[in-house]
Amino acid sequence: MSADIDFIDIFDPAAEYRPYARDIKEAVLSVLESGEYILGEQVALFEEELARYLGVRHVVGVASGTDALVIGLRACGVQPGDEVVTTPFSFIATASAILHAGAKPVFADISLRDYNIDPESVLKCLNERTKAIMPVHLYGHPAPMHELMRIADEKGLAVVEDAAQSLGAKIGERKVGSFGTVAAFSFYPTKTLGGFGDGGAVATNDREIAKKARMLRDHGRVDSKEHVLLGYNSRLDEIQAAALRVKIRHLDEMIERRRAVARSYGELLEGTDLVIPVEGEGVRHAYGLYTVRCSERERLAEFLQRRKVGCGIYYARPIFEHPLFRDRPYAADACPRTRLACREVLSLPMHSGLSPVQVGYIKKVLMDWRKERASV
Repeated sequence: MSADIDFIDIFDPAAEYRPYARDIKEAVLSVLESGEYILGEQVALFEEELARYLGVRHVVGVASGTDALVIGLRACGVQPGDEVVTTPFSFIATASAILHAGAKPVFADISLRDYNIDPESVLKCLNERTKAIMPVHLYGHPAPMHELMRIADEKGLAVVEDAAQSLGAKIGERKVGSFGTVAAFSFYPTKTLGGFGDGGAVATNDREIAKKARMLRDHGRVDSKEHVLLGYNSRLDEIQAAALRVKIRHLDEMIERRRAVARSYGELLEGTDLVIPVEGEGVRHAYGLYTVRCSERERLAEFLQRRKVGCGIYYARPIFEHPLFRDRPYAADACPRTRLACREVLSLPMHSGLSPVQVGYIKKVLMDWRKERASV
């Protein structure tokens, strides 16, 4: 079977595009023919539709998930001299956005159950300079928002949800991105709602925060003649919005396909030496990534690659060990659970376009791995 199958990438945005190709092409062509390319009708409609999907009052489309984080931080009042408690187990943008806002990231450790920030560790990081907590809903699993919101409410802190990997995940009936003061989303092509280039959004229930975010994304202007803030050129364009409007109608079915793949993997890997993802009680995992832990990660990765199965490491080192942070006085030297995760995590192919044949082949390769390890 291996000789007959093409290499299976960990992501395949084109496979997610093909089921909706006709509608997406029509939507994009209508924008091209309209002559309205920046902050027009499609962006406004997409903002309304995403707000409705999330159950929030306001959504502001921006140029990337990173910009959504920076604008979200600034819009809720984070400024130079402030500290923001966040996780070191995430993409670099989580912490670099805090630097762009002029604040200082302080790193709390994670839980090894779902790889999200640990509320007990957050409490140890708080002081009089703390302005906000920035949890990341990592790999598509919701962070412990009820506990984090209790801490924030008691301490008078803002909460900025980094929901870049988790659009569609839920705690009970509430979507991630609807809990905090503000939330940031990414539409990078590999996300649960992937676009066709970069794109992002800021979500909030606060009218003043939304107003400030709209100003910040467009050079800090309040109208065509007056600029009152140091802002950015960070606008979700009409073509992206039109395509995303097609895909958001199918988002829940795409997530259910991801979840079916995850169940298929989990049924096979239960009870093996691999630590498989869990889904906390009362939550819906969106499976932006399917990530296992393996004490022999490099050997497993090589085994998969030789058999035409892609894999990836998200993330190989804590954020504070990147050169950007290494020489800064607040680089953490603790976070032992983060360090363990960085040594062992490996992500398997996960997207809604995986075919039954591909999933079956991946399962066969994983079964071969099980047999090989059992014989050692």
